[in-house]
Amino acid sequence: MSSSTLLRAVMALTGVNVAISGAVYYNTNSKLERNLEESEARSDEIEGTLRGHIGLIEESLERLEGKGGGWGNGMGSKTEEMYQSRGKDGKKK
Repeated sequence: MSSSTLLRAVMALTGVNVAISGAVYYNTNSKLERNLEESEARSDEIEGTLRGHIGLIEESLERLEGKGGGWGNGMGSKTEEMYQSRGKDGKKK
């Protein structure tokens, strides 16, 4: 086998290796990006739910302590405030 044939074979294998590595990198990167977005969406949803529950607990505590008004119609101001503020504290893009 001559050296030019050997060099061509090595260069071809190197090219195939680089192409496969690039494809794997692109595929992995896109999957990680999609998973990150889905994870952020889930955590935002959980955060909103927790904020709403915290508002309900605080309003119940105020009613028990006699500070708040009676039983409200629907969502109380504290709960509404907690739900509306979700995702807005400290997240700067």
